Amino acid sequence: MISPSRILHFFYRSYNTLYMRQILLLIFSILLFFPFLSSAQSAGTTLNPENEKQLITLEGAIELALENSYLLKQAENNLRLSQTRQWSATADFLPNLNGSMGRSRNIGRQFDNTSGEFGDFTINGFSASISSNMSLFTGFANINDLRASRQETISRQQLLERARENVIFFTATRYLQYLLSNRLLEISEENLTASSQQLERIRAQVEVGTRPTVDLLNQESTVANNELQVINRRNTVLQNRLELIRQLQLDPQENIEFAEPELPVTSIQPKDYDLNFLVNTALDNRSDLKSEEASIQAAYFAFRAAQGNYLPSLSANYSLRSSLNDRNPSSYDDQFFDQNISRSMGLSFSIPIFNRMNIKTGVQSQKIAYQNAKLSFDNTRLEVIQEVNQAYNDYQARIAEVESTEKAFKASERAYQTELERYEIGASTLIELSQAQALFVQAQSSRVQALYSYYFQEQLLDYYLGRLDTSVQLSE
Repeated sequence: MISPSRILHFFYRSYNTLYMRQILLLIFSILLFFPFLSSAQSAGTTLNPENEKQLITLEGAIELALENSYLLKQAENNLRLSQTRQWSATADFLPNLNGSMGRSRNIGRQFDNTSGEFGDFTINGFSASISSNMSLFTGFANINDLRASRQETISRQQLLERARENVIFFTATRYLQYLLSNRLLEISEENLTASSQQLERIRAQVEVGTRPTVDLLNQESTVANNELQVINRRNTVLQNRLELIRQLQLDPQENIEFAEPELPVTSIQPKDYDLNFLVNTALDNRSDLKSEEASIQAAYFAFRAAQGNYLPSLSANYSLRSSLNDRNPSSYDDQFFDQNISRSMGLSFSIPIFNRMNIKTGVQSQKIAYQNAKLSFDNTRLEVIQEVNQAYNDYQARIAEVESTEKAFKASERAYQTELERYEIGASTLIELSQAQALFVQAQSSRVQALYSYYFQEQLLDYYLGRLDTSVQLSE
């Protein structure tokens, strides 16, 4: 007889052995993965040590937006779903294969097949079967379903391409808007600096009595207004920066700086476009229009597939079955693999006679969907033509606007310099100088806005033509 002390000693040794194994395993795991943890930590610190400033160019911003856009990911998921449905429609042409097994117990008075007698006993049985069915003719429904799923996949592919263009366009737009707000802020700050310097000169002149005090008060009011304009422009810059960061799906708390490409400010090189050529190019290139065309084809084949339900269907079937029970004196192997095997095969022909109007309802629904798809295509085509026409007209207007604001800028610059010289020699009043300065600043802002609007209109025209890609540039 084993004593209780020996039993406890056995469990104690087993516990110690298991405990020591766990400790050794833990130490080994730490030693094994320590180099990888160290390298991962070092890699993480080298990416952005101490919140180092991250410079993002326009090309980098577009890449980040394409990588992080949830709308683009949704379009990719929809495409994969459509491809899965296409595979399912293709697999409908193949035969299916099903297997089944069952175990039974019958207790009580019953008929024994082996003895041919009734009796009160228990029979334990087991059965298994395998069957297959293949559609030979379905009124061409499976063929049209496959065609519809292929067109739906094409439609999703085009929608994915249009989603990419949307991400590129809106990223470039917000990037351009951010650059414009920065440039307007610089103009306001330069204007504030000039006004502050003018205020110091007038204060000195008032102190020596060469200027009236009212000039000092008017200039102080001008400086205060310029300070308010700088505050508003700075707030606009922050708002545009947040919108751009949101477009890129980045953390606003990160230390991010956006590169500012140099845009030509002296002259532009407008392109000579032909409106009819632009319209035809858009009708050939627009991904959303191609998606609508594929949707029409998908709706048409779905309509034909629904009509196929009016026709008879033909299918072939085959099954193999076997069973055994414990009342049979033969062995289980003989019963299951020899004596009780049964096979069946046949053809099934089905004619739809009355289906509670389900077939007719399905056909009408698919017909309406087909008609709606054609209406949607016609509307999209008209929208494309209108967008291209509007973009072309706006582009011509932007060219004239750049030329006009350039002339106004040069004229106001000369007027301001002349008025400043006249004021210095006492031939002009401060009010006239302030008006000339305000006109000059306004002309500067209008000139910059017209220039950025021109480059924005170029990108907008490419977007409406359906030829915008990741190589978008904000300069000539």
